[in-house]
Amino acid sequence: MVLKVEVFTSPSCPYCPMAEQVVEEAKQEMGDAMEVEVVNIMTDRQRAIDYGIMAVPAIAINGVIEFVGAPSKEELMAKLKL
Repeated sequence: MVLKVEVFTSPSCPYCPMAEQVVEEAKQEMGDAMEVEVVNIMTDRQRAIDYGIMAVPAIAINGVIEFVGAPSKEELMAKLKL
């Protein structure tokens, strides 16, 4: 099963690049078992509203918000391997 990871970001967010970096590092480890999409909440506001996102960065795994804020790589990998 391919894991779908969505990273919700905003251009003005100072922590969003860190979240994107952690997800990219996890993607390099997991390869084709993981699909990543970076969602800019300024251009895709409706999806952020649908998820109930109130702050960024936020990371959803298979349609469920798992992190608000930038997790460590270890925290992210632990969620991905459940």
